[in-house]
Amino acid sequence: MNPGVLYAALAYTSWGLLPVFFKQVSNVNAFEVVAHRMVWALVFLACVLLALKRGAWLRELVRQPRVMLPFGVSALLLSVNWSVYVWAVQNAHVLDASLGYFILPLVNVAIGFAFLNERPRPGQWLAVAVAAAGVIWLTVQAGRLPWIALLLAATFGVYGLLRKLATLGALEGLALETLLLSPLAVAMLSWWAWHGRGALVQGDPATIGWLLLAGPLTAIPLLLFAAGARRIPMATLGILQYISPSLQMLVGVWLYGEAFEPARAIGFYLIWMALVMYSVDSWWSGRRLASTQG
Repeated sequence: MNPGVLYAALAYTSWGLLPVFFKQVSNVNAFEVVAHRMVWALVFLACVLLALKRGAWLRELVRQPRVMLPFGVSALLLSVNWSVYVWAVQNAHVLDASLGYFILPLVNVAIGFAFLNERPRPGQWLAVAVAAAGVIWLTVQAGRLPWIALLLAATFGVYGLLRKLATLGALEGLALETLLLSPLAVAMLSWWAWHGRGALVQGDPATIGWLLLAGPLTAIPLLLFAAGARRIPMATLGILQYISPSLQMLVGVWLYGEAFEPARAIGFYLIWMALVMYSVDSWWSGRRLASTQG
């Protein structure tokens, strides 16, 4: 088996099981959890970069500070995405969060059309239309927009666009984003501690230990993903990415007992149908391209 498949599958499995981690710190405010995630991820990434002796990019940033502007925007999007996701998990909306990442590949099709001058194939447009029908059904059935799913998909979709156009690699890019976010995170944690609040003051050793784990749990899946993405085709990567929301959904229903009523399931089925159509179209187009090149 191509080791890239294993690396990517491990990355998506890790992301799919993240709700279990965030449930362990459900007694901590979601914004405080995100602040810890920023700080400890930066510490972990700094250690990795030092071990790999990959610090030349920092000198380039000093010479070209304008490079930091798009990373400032992507860091803001990442903080919103993390905050919404942690809040959703802590407040029994794991299913809504999983829906966001089921929608994400189809959001990426629309973003590519709008900003990268990409021309989706008819099969891809049909998949987007079926997924939109699923979102409309969920909206009508619930009486409100599935804002958690849409916000997660939109923020991570635009984040992906910015990272696609960025000049830094995955490891360095995330290090810069957490570096930009960490001053605010440290200020927030210090403020809470100064006023006798927050996990660092009130938390038990187990809670503090879980929060310290946020660093490696943020960075290691990204490193696995980067290693996998370099070794396998995008079509394979696109299919493997459904591991993450599928696991999130199973965790929400089976482990945490979230309701999955038949009426709500119809919207999910439409989106799953769209993903099958999207995957088949990508697979078929990849085979045709390979045959013409061969």
